[in-house]
Order: sequence, then C-alpha cells, then structure tokens
Amino acid sequence: MELAKYGWNNQLEEEFQNYKNKGYDVGRIVIEHKHIYRIITRVGEVLGEVSGKLRYQTIGNDDFPAVGDWVVISLREDEQKATIQAILPRKSKFSRKVAGKELVEQIIAANFDTVFIVSSLNKDFNPRRIERYLTMAWESGGNPVIILSKADLCKDIEEKVAELEAIAVGVPIHVISSLEGTGLDEVKKYLTFGKTVAILGSSGVGKSTLINQLSEETILEVQEIRGADDKGKHTTTHRQLVPLKEGGIIIDTPGMREFQVWDGKDGVHETFSDIEELAEECRFNDCSHDKEPGCAVKEAILEGVLTKARFESYKKLQREILYIESKKSKASKVGSKSKSKQR
Repeated sequence: MELAKYGWNNQLEEEFQNYKNKGYDVGRIVIEHKHIYRIITRVGEVLGEVSGKLRYQTIGNDDFPAVGDWVVISLREDEQKATIQAILPRKSKFSRKVAGKELVEQIIAANFDTVFIVSSLNKDFNPRRIERYLTMAWESGGNPVIILSKADLCKDIEEKVAELEAIAVGVPIHVISSLEGTGLDEVKKYLTFGKTVAILGSSGVGKSTLINQLSEETILEVQEIRGADDKGKHTTTHRQLVPLKEGGIIIDTPGMREFQVWDGKDGVHETFSDIEELAEECRFNDCSHDKEPGCAVKEAILEGVLTKARFESYKKLQREILYIESKKSKASKVGSKSKSKQR
C-alpha cells in the first residue's frame, strides 16, 4: 500500500524515524468505532486497539487516536491486526465540547490541510452557524473554505454569497449543485495528491452527496431532503477517511446541529476581526460596547456598518469560550490536587 496517497510525507517520515529504528510500523486512522480503529498500513487495512501503556498514559480524550491521525503500531500481518503504541504529532485538529454538562473534548478530525464548511442554500442557510464553524476552523490549524450546496434550490444566490463575504473576509466561497454537477471543478482543486480535507456541516446539507460526486462513485449513502421543512436527513453516523482516485483525501463527519466550542480565542479573532478592529477605536480600552460613550462598535451598528445579529453572535461565542476556559482551569486545579495527594 502506497501511504503517500494517504498523505505520508518527508516530515512525517522524520518524526517516525526513532520508532522505525525500533521495528515499529506506521498507519493512518481511517475509521473509529468506540476505541476499535481501522488503520491503513503498508499491508492494507487492519484493525487496531490502543496498547495498555498508551491507555495508561492518557489524560483526556485528545490523547486517544482520532480519524486522520498517524499512529505508531505493532503490526501483526498474519492476523491483519495492530496495537497502537503512540500518536505522531498532529499538524491540525478540529475539536468540540461533547454535548451536555460534562467537560470533555471530542476530536472530530486530525491532520488536514483544508476545512470545507458545507452549508445548503435552501431554508437551512444560517450565517450565524457558519460563523461558529469558521471560528473553530481557524482554531483548528486548517484553512477554511465555504461550500454552498444545493444551488438548484435557491433563487437568491448572489444575495446569500454577498452576506457571507461580509462575515468571512478572505475565505473562498464556492457555490455548487451536486444534482446538476456545477461548481465541482473548483472544489476539486483543493484535493490534490496527498492533501486532506475535513468536511463539516449540519445534518442534511449534502456532505455525503458531495463526497460521492468528488470520488466519482457511490461511497456513502444519501437520502432525499424532507419536503416539509426542506432539510436533509442525517446519513453519516461516524467519522471516516475517504481516499479519492486522484490521491486527495476527505474526512467525512456526522452532521452536527449542536456544536459547542472547545478552544476558540484565535478563531474568534480571525472570524470577527472587523468587530475587534472597531473595538480598538472605542474611547475606553475596557469598553463593553453596552452603555459607554464613544463606543465605535455601537456607532457602527447604528450606522448599519455592523449588524446587531453579528455582534450578538460575537458576544455569545466569547461568553462560551470564557466559560469553557473557566471550567478547564477549575478541572486542572482539581487534577493537580488529586495528583499531589496520590504522591
């Protein structure tokens, strides 16, 4: 199996060298099933489990392998199985907080070059949700690209594209219709040999259909949209890595209607740079943009330069990030005290 097709390169080879000298093999996580992994290796696809030593060394969920990770393995060729000994350093990762009150990180995908944020142009079009995805895409270390699907169901495409151009300055936006086959050639340019793209978006926006179109074969199940509310049905149930004929790689993910941030300071700065630039013009350095005089942000809203909805989205994400950071800090202190008691 030629691992270069899956993104193996000279930098990864250098990071793997010490393990290679000890007789280990390497592979990339293709699918995760509750701590059982499908791994692509030099001998093809094998099933893998985390070693007892690696499991003992883990602290949080981010210490376990995720789809897209390159892992060091003890390979048992005759059994088509492997034991995962270590994870090579990630160049990018897309994380979210798991649903509910529990403070746990969930890694959606790892080691990608580009993030496709897919949004449909029908009734499910939501700029505020796209802002949230953009924030986390910038935070991930990948380059965001917005894909607007189902163009055949939209009559005001130019208006919606203009709306996104105002909130995603400098981010490429591509309009496609998988049904009509339009716009796909531009999208394929991101999927050159050895490059990985993570595809994100809500349920039913057409991610599976897009992947089937890009791969030129039916790899993933797709379903028709519901007539009642114009929303698609959820088809992908787990994260998986899909290689394309030309050598590009796609990481497909389940649709996420609930998407809670995990980290996001840098992402917020990139996504809402216009608001932060306005804030620098406020009379007071600690302006809360509420009732203070000389507030440039409030003035921009009154003049129609900035929409109130976008500003509220910015404040909401900031509050979420501060809350998560506070919870992490408390959890870290509790963990430190527990370790001290054990020692």
